[in-house]
Amino acid sequence: MLHELLLALLGFTGDLIVDEREQLKTLGLDSPLSDESTFKLAPDISFIQPSERDLIERLIKLGFYYRELDRFANKSRNLSWIRSVTTVHPLERADELSKQTSSSGEKKPSVYRRAIANGIVEILSVYRSAVLHIEQQLLAETRPILATVTQGLNKFFLLFPPLYEVVLEIERDDIRGGQLLNVLNKRCHCGVPELRACLQRLLWHGHQVMYNQLAAWMVYGILQDPHEEFFIKRQEDGDLDHRSSQEEISEKLARTSVHETSLTDWHSGFHISLDMLPDHIPMRLGESVLFAGKAIRVLRNPSPAFQFQKDKSFQQTMRGSQRIRGFMHSDFSEKETELDADLTGEELLPQSEADKIEAMLKDLKESSEFHKRSFECTVDSVRAIAASHLWQLVVVRADLNGHLKALKDYFLLEKGDFFQCFLEESRQLMRFPPRQSTGEADLMVPFQLAATKTIGEEDKYFSRVSLRLPSFGVTVRSSQADLARSKLALTGKANLTSDTSVDGWDAIALEYSVDWPMQLFFTQEVLSKYLKVFQYLIRLKRTQMELEKSWASVMHQDHMDFAQHRKDGTKESISQQRRQGIRPMWRVREHMAFLIRNLQFYIQVDVIESQWKVLQTHIEDSQDFTELVGFHQEYLSALISQSFLDIGAVSRILDSIMKLCLQFCWNIENHESNPNTSELENISEEFNQKSNSLYTILRSSKLAGSQRAPFLRRFLLRLNFNSFYEATTRGLLNVVRQRPALPL
Repeated sequence: MLHELLLALLGFTGDLIVDEREQLKTLGLDSPLSDESTFKLAPDISFIQPSERDLIERLIKLGFYYRELDRFANKSRNLSWIRSVTTVHPLERADELSKQTSSSGEKKPSVYRRAIANGIVEILSVYRSAVLHIEQQLLAETRPILATVTQGLNKFFLLFPPLYEVVLEIERDDIRGGQLLNVLNKRCHCGVPELRACLQRLLWHGHQVMYNQLAAWMVYGILQDPHEEFFIKRQEDGDLDHRSSQEEISEKLARTSVHETSLTDWHSGFHISLDMLPDHIPMRLGESVLFAGKAIRVLRNPSPAFQFQKDKSFQQTMRGSQRIRGFMHSDFSEKETELDADLTGEELLPQSEADKIEAMLKDLKESSEFHKRSFECTVDSVRAIAASHLWQLVVVRADLNGHLKALKDYFLLEKGDFFQCFLEESRQLMRFPPRQSTGEADLMVPFQLAATKTIGEEDKYFSRVSLRLPSFGVTVRSSQADLARSKLALTGKANLTSDTSVDGWDAIALEYSVDWPMQLFFTQEVLSKYLKVFQYLIRLKRTQMELEKSWASVMHQDHMDFAQHRKDGTKESISQQRRQGIRPMWRVREHMAFLIRNLQFYIQVDVIESQWKVLQTHIEDSQDFTELVGFHQEYLSALISQSFLDIGAVSRILDSIMKLCLQFCWNIENHESNPNTSELENISEEFNQKSNSLYTILRSSKLAGSQRAPFLRRFLLRLNFNSFYEATTRGLLNVVRQRPALPL
């Protein structure tokens, strides 16, 4: 009887102690996992008292729990699914594993379950030792059997039932990865010290796996997650689905260069799996882990095409950066500025820094409990190291400031002489609609001519700028022909956004070629924002130039006519009389030029220059790559918002005003051959309405009183310095004035 009981305590049933589930299996009946113990005393035993039967059945429950826990541990620790890494391709191994899982219906292997199983094995080994010790005691001397067994195994009555509940929950819900850590972490909050210590030990084993994955990710940039249990996951690619053959996948991976893979990994290669993110790790820390790993991947795998710059300008940038602030975790010496080899991962991330990160993670791993504060400090420290070295790569080695200055020069029209020359050279070309097939090539001639006249050889960034004329989706007409229909089209399409235009040349775009690693900073989204501002500014500058050219052209013609009149000694000609009749329109032209000039000054000086100084201050004070990205995003957002490009009503009004100005200029210059005073009057009237509407919106408390445009009040003050707009706006609100007819 003694040995039958001891064997039952170790999960082996016999004639006296039977397993009801095994009996059902022998009868061919399926028996699912049971919440209760299936170990029972044989019902035909009559020599045991009822009190002893109750005590024995209570004891043999421990044997049932032991057997189930041991079965779970053996199943979770089964390594038969592992095959040789050297002989099987990773894609083939993953495909075969998925096929086996789907065909057999078995659940995927889990590294976290294996770790928990190791912790359960430790607990079961203590239990077996306790059973062995009881057997030795009972064999050595005569003692009450049931009392001795109960006294020796008393603490396991507190441990095994909750552990079995955990195992049941894991198997029934197929809990893996971070979800498994959540289950254990929640159950650790209990009032039983022995059970709490036991569950914390299991949680410690689970955290060991997580720390190993963190070390691979944050030290080497490797995602070591064969069964998709880590909270950092690779972004699924629709082109690399499970339906694709291995040959197709291998061919696609072979075509993808290291450079393209690095950019894809940085922008969209990895993401946080919320299902696998443990509850005791905040989302902020998860994002820090994601960034640190991606940064380490970039630093350890630089693009082969990126050479270490050792020219004079780079050395000056290095010395200037050192003079301003110095670097975290590293001292740059003159020796480093004289390297002539390609960049390697060792240069971008010194081994000492990698060892430092590994040591911090090792300290966490050796701790007996998970301390959220310590984990947070370690992750923040690793993230700071990665961000600092990434900042060093982008700002110092790749000359971020040079690229920012180039974008400011060309996309924000800082090089005004270049664009003035370009618009003058292309003015005659832009009088006609661009041709679908050769419009871009036609525009390249004045572009290159302007570059030859104004761009010096020392500008090493101009070669990165290219001119584009994307296909336009609206009907393109001649800028001078059909002005009457153009007017009707404008009034009939007042709800058009600023992105559409009747002038095909408004689609002029610039492209900026960005190499590694600047593509980490200048994404397509960032460059599209620069392009949006550029197209707005180039239209504004073109409008301002046309207003000036129209005045200069007509004045030149007046001087020639006057000289001819003095030379011939004749009276005033008919053309001079007609020109005298449209002189009131010059007041309208001056109003147009006044508004456009002030708007240009506001955007170029109050908006762009002020925000540029703020950005430069942030760059000088920051040593963190993510901070720089945030500051640059704020810079672009400020440019767009303070230029009113994100306010539909204002942008549409400005769009209409610029179109009216161009129409006015073309009408004035064509007045000799095609006199149309009524058209000029209509343009003038509509311009007054649009400009007054613009002033009314901008001076509203919602805009002028907000912080989105801190210099808007200055613009309004310059615009309304003599209260002209205020008086005109008030008059329009009260009564619509009738304009006097222009003399013929």
